[in-house]
Amino acid sequence: MAILTVRNVPDEVHRALRVRAAMHGRSTEAEVRAILESAVKPEQRVRMGDALAELGRRLGLTNDDFAVFDEVRDKAPAQPMRFE
Repeated sequence: MAILTVRNVPDEVHRALRVRAAMHGRSTEAEVRAILESAVKPEQRVRMGDALAELGRRLGLTNDDFAVFDEVRDKAPAQPMRFE
């Protein structure tokens, strides 16, 4: 694990961290780790499929809008690569 040192933390911020840590029943160091983790790793990550589906709903797209892809898609079976 990495070690992180934060210098020049104002006294009132340090006191607030100690109070917050006590309210959560953990050390000040553990509280700072929890704060940092929640800041950089949100509980709900954005899933690409969900984001695209929501975008399609907002734009009012339907399955019929995608039927054109079935018409223009190359239906020939894929050929394996040759290394000759």
